[in-house]
Amino acid sequence: MASCAASGSPAALSYRLLRWRPSPICRFSATFSPPFSSAALDRSRRISLSAVCPSPLRSNRIPLPSPPAMASDETLAAKEKMGLLVFDTEEELSVSLAKYAVELSEKFIRERGAFTVVLSGGSLIKFLKELTESPYSETLNWAKWYIFWVDERVVSKDHEDSNYKLAFDVFLSKVPIPPGQVCAINDALSAQGAAEDYETTLKHLVNIGVVVKSATGYPRFDLMLLGMGPDGHIASLFPSHPLVNVTDKWVAFIKDSPKPPPERITFTLPVINSSAYVAMVVAGAGKASVVSKALGNEKTTNVLPVEMVSLEDGELTWFTDKAAVSMLRDKLSL
Repeated sequence: MASCAASGSPAALSYRLLRWRPSPICRFSATFSPPFSSAALDRSRRISLSAVCPSPLRSNRIPLPSPPAMASDETLAAKEKMGLLVFDTEEELSVSLAKYAVELSEKFIRERGAFTVVLSGGSLIKFLKELTESPYSETLNWAKWYIFWVDERVVSKDHEDSNYKLAFDVFLSKVPIPPGQVCAINDALSAQGAAEDYETTLKHLVNIGVVVKSATGYPRFDLMLLGMGPDGHIASLFPSHPLVNVTDKWVAFIKDSPKPPPERITFTLPVINSSAYVAMVVAGAGKASVVSKALGNEKTTNVLPVEMVSLEDGELTWFTDKAAVSMLRDKLSL
């Protein structure tokens, strides 16, 4: 089974999925969480964060372009719960992302005694470094965090291509999240076997209350931290690939990824869209054209996976830098 054990839940779970033993690269040490003021935001132009968005973010809040006059109700609803934050530097982005995660951690731990966080790979992980430093590292209730991956390469956990290894080296090795609450794939299985095993683990965690179930029956994670590729892919859902249309699985596998390595597992789009909160973290000029397409008004027939992120009952915030929105500037009057 996937390397994850349920060692505690909202109602004091004593059941364990398995006796998880950390691999040689798994060691944990540290802690975190200072409060900051909340703010009521303009819900028609930026994400409604249920009073958890820090006030320092307000100065970076950018109104998104209005949807076309004939936009569908779904498009309008998605726009109302989508926001764009633009920062001068990646350092400022990291600081604000950390504060955002802290507030959500406190909110969900207070409300239900656990905080479920989904990571992606790539450049996203470097923006989590702020959480490993003071003052955050000393005060957050890390014991209530549960970590998952939106996608993973089917390689060993110590392989350079492993999303687990990337997250471990930069983030997980520096904070004391219980190892049994870090849900990595079983890297001894095939791509199909690893996907089925990971879905089985998720279903168990839903059944015992660690992960909430959405109204449509998919797992509902508290916070999903997503990156985006320069081609507009999210997770391991690539443009024009059949996996973007999968709805009957929580976790799917891919053996022909257009980006190496070819074998991966990935959450399906309905699982992503069932999240309570999603932070889309995108920085750099290399992604500017896709950001412009995703957040602009222009209609095109080739819808990218990132454009398919439309939360069922959740709130999406884009965390960007000026380079990433450089082709959107005229539309936003920046």
